[in-house]
Amino acid sequence: MGRIEAKQFSRRRFLAGAGAVAATAALRPASARAAGRTRAARRASSRVSTQVAVLGGGVGGLTVAHELAERGLRVTVFEPKALGGKARSIAVAGTAAGGRRDLPGEHGFRFFPGFYKNVPDTMARIPVAGSANGVLGHLVDASQEMFVFEYGQAWLLPAFDQAGFQEGMRSIITTIGLAGAVPPNEIEYLVRKMLVFQTSSDARRVGEWEHMSWWDFANAARFSPAYQRTFGNGLTKTLVAAKGTKASARTIGLMALAFIYAAMSQASPEIRQQSGYGAADRLLDAPTNEAWIDPWVAHLRQLGVHFATGWSAQRLRMHGGRVRSATLVDAGGHALDVSAAHYVAAMPVEKARALFDQPVRHAVPELARLDALQYDYMNGVQFFLNRMPPHPVRGHVAYLSSPWALTSIDQGVFWRNDLASTYGDGRLRDILSVDISDFFTPGVLYGKAAVDCTPEEIAAECWAQVKAGLNTSDDVELTDDMLYDWFLDPAVVFAAGKPATSTEPLLINTAGSLADRPDATTSIPNLFLAADYVRCNIDLATMEGANEAGRAAANGVLDATGSKATPVALGTLWEPPTWGPAKRVDEQRYRLGQPNLLDLLPAGVPA
Repeated sequence: MGRIEAKQFSRRRFLAGAGAVAATAALRPASARAAGRTRAARRASSRVSTQVAVLGGGVGGLTVAHELAERGLRVTVFEPKALGGKARSIAVAGTAAGGRRDLPGEHGFRFFPGFYKNVPDTMARIPVAGSANGVLGHLVDASQEMFVFEYGQAWLLPAFDQAGFQEGMRSIITTIGLAGAVPPNEIEYLVRKMLVFQTSSDARRVGEWEHMSWWDFANAARFSPAYQRTFGNGLTKTLVAAKGTKASARTIGLMALAFIYAAMSQASPEIRQQSGYGAADRLLDAPTNEAWIDPWVAHLRQLGVHFATGWSAQRLRMHGGRVRSATLVDAGGHALDVSAAHYVAAMPVEKARALFDQPVRHAVPELARLDALQYDYMNGVQFFLNRMPPHPVRGHVAYLSSPWALTSIDQGVFWRNDLASTYGDGRLRDILSVDISDFFTPGVLYGKAAVDCTPEEIAAECWAQVKAGLNTSDDVELTDDMLYDWFLDPAVVFAAGKPATSTEPLLINTAGSLADRPDATTSIPNLFLAADYVRCNIDLATMEGANEAGRAAANGVLDATGSKATPVALGTLWEPPTWGPAKRVDEQRYRLGQPNLLDLLPAGVPA
């Protein structure tokens, strides 16, 4: 990017990772109201008792705290970094001026597809001034979706045909396929493969498709390079940071069906009523903390939930087959001994498997299988613009031709506040938030993977790749003079001479990994799990998965206490009941070792 690159990407808007977060203890037991601030207070707060200790304050942890507090249980949430976890927004320190707030950064943009049910239900129960539907009133619908290929751009919405499942599916796949220059016969084959998945019984989905990669399910190796780039690997890598050769066909198939039905529900009141789905793509109308996390935490405090930030779970002490206590530490190495009747591990899988040492795994052998779960990097960068693009996309953009598998959203289109008068120094007119899903493929500017780049190089690469996707000969959306600052997710940390590391990676549902994922209730009577690696209906590492796991963990705690309170409801993915007979036939065929009736290769394609 020449001189512009040197000028604009020299400002290092990133933090040093978890170590840059000040460790504070917001916990206020009677014995220590100023925990962590003085040596005497630290000694006084070295032991804390609560009824339910939630170890982690992300979406899963806040969800289980919400459900249990509503039912009268005493809950304390311990969070090592910041409440909200990966869903939080992050103020860019030192950027405010003239009474405005700091520029809003984030781990990555928030996406609330219409098939989410549990998160919207929670949001509706968080009161906020001026909204009869609580925080849910902060969700706004996107009206466009765009995919960018080396051959051109494809508008997924609003061109989607909602006439019926097969017609709608053919429309969406054809729109994507033609823009990617996929031959029509191969497009038709993928439509049939989606019909195969739709008519597959649950038994086949778990017993066969779960153990097969999406690449193999789609028979990508037998078709054209364009088919492979677009359907075999591109969509999975861009949308869920998973290579098609590794991602479970069951997971990708479920998500594809869910998105299609959510899109169809936008035009069909009947489908919308039956499914309970909202618009296919929804976003918040403000930074996540302002619109959701801060009101949520405030509401939980009103319900009696205590919070202690800056404390990381280090060890669970076992006695008699139960968790006797938990040891937590702060950034200064000070220890806190937590005693509770029940413990909820609400942390990501890479943290959980470090916490679950041999004594814990001896009591819960299935937790040893967490070591087999895989994760990858998916982190974001925000570009702060001094003016809006002339024709901003009113929804998400997926850059399938970008080597770093980028996706973006134009926040200025959806946020309700005037950006110039609310954030920064008065120059802000728009925020382009970009997610990076591939950190290991060389980029276009420096020929290096993201993990081998400096923060400045990552920002410059993303800016170049986004410009290449949005700008055409007839329509220039982004120019270098629009960009005046940027912010890289502080979870990406850098050390001299070493590849960059994401301290907040994303779980990948690889083929066969369902067997390695535990339930929310464990064999230890007072240990429960509330995170997106837990087995759940949505079957994907998402806010919805964490929320669903939190609800399941809350039900486990209620059962363990013998509570008479109403169990927590669990929202599930929807499929039309009209497919029931076909799925029952397929179950019989699966039990007999026979393939799905529709699962045939086209003529002339070698088996």
